[in-house]
Amino acid sequence: MKCNVALWDRILRFILGVVLTTYAVAGGPIWAFGGIYFIFTAAWGFCPLYATLKIRTLREEKRAPRINPFEEQS
Repeated sequence: MKCNVALWDRILRFILGVVLTTYAVAGGPIWAFGGIYFIFTAAWGFCPLYATLKIRTLREEKRAPRINPFEEQS
């Protein structure tokens, strides 16, 4: 399972999830408990709906290859 949710998306999902879940607990409609989905996807950094639709808000970073200090180099 590869992360597909960027940091800004995770923060937005968490805030929306907390607001919706709080609204549901305070007597709002039952669909507001869908905010739990947003909280979990924010925590995991993976959204199954994004994966199904092949959407990624997280950019691939090109990192330099790691050098093992214990490996002999020629």
